[in-house]
Amino acid sequence: MVMPADRLTTLEIRAAEQEKTIEELSGQIAEQWKVIDRMQKKFDALTERFLTLEEQAQPEIPVTKPPHW
Repeated sequence: MVMPADRLTTLEIRAAEQEKTIEELSGQIAEQWKVIDRMQKKFDALTERFLTLEEQAQPEIPVTKPPHW
């Protein structure tokens, strides 16, 4: 038979283990957000670079008179 003191100790141990797990998960989430932020910045820079290159690659259309002039 489990004594009330043993039950309390068991609950305290579980609470401590859960607190540790929550802290670990929180740390992992914080690290993942840092990675996501770095990736977003790289993506934004690459997008800007791509748009600049695409703009430069488009041929300039000379302004000429229409054929009927």
